Amino acid sequence: MMKHLCVFCGSNHGRRSTYKAAAQSLGKAMVDRGLGLVYGGGNVGLMGTIADAVLAAGGEAIGVIPQALVAKELAHNGLTQLHVVGSMHERKAMMADLADGFIALPGGFGTFEEFCEVLTWAQLGFHQKPCGLLNVDGYYNTLIAMFDHATAEQFVHPRHRSLVLESDNPDQLLDKLATFAPITYQKWLDREEL
Repeated sequence: MMKHLCVFCGSNHGRRSTYKAAAQSLGKAMVDRGLGLVYGGGNVGLMGTIADAVLAAGGEAIGVIPQALVAKELAHNGLTQLHVVGSMHERKAMMADLADGFIALPGGFGTFEEFCEVLTWAQLGFHQKPCGLLNVDGYYNTLIAMFDHATAEQFVHPRHRSLVLESDNPDQLLDKLATFAPITYQKWLDREEL
């Protein structure tokens, strides 16, 4: 049963107002389902937006931020809990440990890297937690196309491609995460008959 979702997202708002609106909608939808937020601990950009939305709806918001980013990302001081850690590696490990699933809102390099890391861990069987993309206004269309291309070129098994849950609607994506069935299948395509 999911109790906390880790949300990866930008420390900027992006150029479209729909990104901020989606972060607010996702935060409220999570609280409506009794889900707490785990995220990067900042009070800026979409990070601050989703934390504020969760808190405003009466939910739990847990932040994890490296000491070196406390000043740069303006650590959110109004959270349920704020963990200050020594490195980005510690941040990602703690966020993964605290969460029962993962969602990526729009963001930049850090968001891509964090989502792809937990997705890789799922592929390798290190965890069996759902991983979803909230594809606001088609933001992730090209990344999804890259995943499809990697599958077509036999670098990703089709069963592992199905690890990426996606929707442009927060409630629909949360439904997909809630009904996710873990996939246990070896990663190495060359070891099987294709």
